[in-house]
Amino acid sequence: METFLRHRIFEVLSGLAAGKGVKVYVIGGWVRDLFLKRESKDIDIVVAGSGIEMAEAMHEALGLKRKLQVFKNFGTAMLHYQDWQVEFVGARKESYRHGSRKPIVEDGSLEDDLKRRDFTINAMAISLNKEDFGTLIDPFGGQKDLVKKLVRTPLDPDVTYSDDPLRMMRAVRFSTQLDFQIHKPSFEAIRRNAGRLGIVSMERIMDEFNKILLADKPGRGLLMLQEAGLLGVFFPELEALSGVEVKHGKAHKDNFIHTLKVLDNVSDRSDNLWLRWAALLHDIAKPASKRYEEANGWTFHGHEYLGYKMVGPIFRKLKLPMNEKMKFVQKMVLLHLRPIVLSQSIVTDSAVRRLLFEAGDDIDDLMLLCEADITSGNPEKVKRYLNNFELVRQKLEEIEEKDRLRNWQPPVTGEDIMEYFGLKPCREVGVIKTAIREAILDGHIPNQRQEALERMKEEGKKMGLTPKP
Repeated sequence: METFLRHRIFEVLSGLAAGKGVKVYVIGGWVRDLFLKRESKDIDIVVAGSGIEMAEAMHEALGLKRKLQVFKNFGTAMLHYQDWQVEFVGARKESYRHGSRKPIVEDGSLEDDLKRRDFTINAMAISLNKEDFGTLIDPFGGQKDLVKKLVRTPLDPDVTYSDDPLRMMRAVRFSTQLDFQIHKPSFEAIRRNAGRLGIVSMERIMDEFNKILLADKPGRGLLMLQEAGLLGVFFPELEALSGVEVKHGKAHKDNFIHTLKVLDNVSDRSDNLWLRWAALLHDIAKPASKRYEEANGWTFHGHEYLGYKMVGPIFRKLKLPMNEKMKFVQKMVLLHLRPIVLSQSIVTDSAVRRLLFEAGDDIDDLMLLCEADITSGNPEKVKRYLNNFELVRQKLEEIEEKDRLRNWQPPVTGEDIMEYFGLKPCREVGVIKTAIREAILDGHIPNQRQEALERMKEEGKKMGLTPKP
């Protein structure tokens, strides 16, 4: 153990603790990651005394120029040394009121501090004190649970989750990230206490949810959220995808399970959080658009457009950014069927131009999403679709090289049109701009200024416009 504690931070801290006659310990995630052989430079230090005073002494001893961050209301302080982040807190014990996840905090012992931790794997400490430097303190069997790949609470799980319901999200998050199982009694306690998640702010829930989405296989985590009864508390629109309806012997697929497969497929190829959100929401409107037709069975006509309209309200409710990230997800949801349609028919240059025009620089992400959307259990069908997508990709490259339509800017602007015909802003300017754009997208003229100017003159002449003298 001492081999891993040779860093200057631990040596200096040990010396300061001895000089002040207080006990210090490294605790929590850094200790867990040490056993998991995962590199971590985020350290939590517990002091049997004032965490802020120890942080101030450490800041001075290391000769740091960057200001020490002190959070007096929480009794914590944070310093940065090289690329390490070290947070100090005094050992404490906590008690909770039923209607709040904000604890009543009092000074406590190391044992009290370990008891308040969420899971046994996070409730281990290593002594930095001279007399037992490097000794592991593990009162709840966290090391054994790491070996068993188990997420378990140190105390009664009903108390742990009721006191701080966000811990239920964290249980799923750690299980997903580490590929651990949640201890069965603990999972049952989550089911019993799922409704308590309602007292947690949406921002905190989304922080954990996004960490689940960024895991290697996020689908497993979302399935756990559903099975635990948590998903419906904060994201009923997603849970509504679950289930299969049968009519006249015809059934549609379980769109929730399909969505999780698409999400995992995207995650295998991209760590872009917002592309993963697009995968999560690409079929979000299927419950609202579901219809049964005698001739065709179950249909979901227009679900891409309705889904596009749902993205904004969902992002707003979930306190997600209402900026270009949301607009990216909207675009992916709206366009996610377009490459599929192209792959099933003869690919015309005009159709490819329009897709490039609408997708812009996001075309590669769109193609990745569409390929991930092929979740059939029939290998031949999957192979056929993917081969067709490869043809679409080749066509996209050919058209882009020739016509340069990514993030297209019109070769003739509204100002050009007004200047040539001596017009002020009016309907005619828009009509001519649209005619030029459509001519380029249909391949009637190349995406070049001179040809576009000629088309401008032709369209103006049709409308009875004459050049400015």
